[in-house]
Amino acid sequence: MFYGFPFALAVLLLFAIGIVFMSLRVLREYERGVVFLLGRFWRVKGPGLVIIIPGVQQMVRVDLRVVTMDVPAQDVISRDNVSVKVNAVLYFRVVDPQKAIIQVEKYLVATSQLAQTTLRAVLGKHQLDEMLAERERLNLDIQRILDAQTDAWGIKVTNVEIKQVDLNDSMVRAIARQAEAERERRAKVIHADGEKQAAAALLEAAQMLARQPEAMQLRYLQTMTQVAGDRGSTIIFPLPMDILKAFTSGSSGPRT
Repeated sequence: MFYGFPFALAVLLLFAIGIVFMSLRVLREYERGVVFLLGRFWRVKGPGLVIIIPGVQQMVRVDLRVVTMDVPAQDVISRDNVSVKVNAVLYFRVVDPQKAIIQVEKYLVATSQLAQTTLRAVLGKHQLDEMLAERERLNLDIQRILDAQTDAWGIKVTNVEIKQVDLNDSMVRAIARQAEAERERRAKVIHADGEKQAAAALLEAAQMLARQPEAMQLRYLQTMTQVAGDRGSTIIFPLPMDILKAFTSGSSGPRT
């Protein structure tokens, strides 16, 4: 009896030490602990050293860091009936650990499924050209919708980025033909605009030369000088009658 008491005391001491060690939890700076007391929410603890009473209290760890989630490729039919595959990346973090644990069963899975359905719903309202050229605006629309819907879960969606829009081969060829036709149209418009400007410049030059006939003769002589420099060809050059009048007017006077 005398020897049994120290043994029982030692067992109780070891049991108490074990209970103390089981009660200690260490939460990192980016972690919080949602503590339940007999199944009811009690409080959010952390970071640092946290004491949990075994059998009475339970704690669920929640990571507060930004989560990078890859949204799988989704089959989307655009507003102009074009079938494409679109994948995106989602950035979000937990801002209210209590809601993230109590209001939704698995907030990671729920956010992923919501992102997939929202991606299909938003992109299905836009045409293919908008998906390719206005990604920034579409990213903001998807982020705004997701942020509003996940607010009840204590989650903040910080950014959404559409990574890639995949088209089938026939649509790629159609877009290439459309781009080629657009370039040809622009080339024709530029050529026609150049012809219009050249015609306007020639009209202005002709009006200036018509006001000064001597300028026309000087221009004629300058053109002859330029053509004469090419000795490898025979050139037939028309001679205007106005220039002949200048030479014949001096010899048509009375003879003595």
